[in-house]
Amino acid sequence: MNRFIQALLRVSGIEVLNKALGPAAALRFLTLLHHEPTDYVKVSRRLYEGQTIEEIFERAKQHWEG
Repeated sequence: MNRFIQALLRVSGIEVLNKALGPAAALRFLTLLHHEPTDYVKVSRRLYEGQTIEEIFERAKQHWEG
């Protein structure tokens, strides 16, 4: 993933957080993520719960920029 796409993803993510939580809560959320250890296995299990591996890979292929 090139730097432009990474920057665009960051900005888009922050915009979504701001809209969903409001600026103050979005900032608190980002601060929590930055300062506390995160169990990414738990996060991904919740994120992909109820999906087959085929569905996950198909969605990944649709968004892949190789």
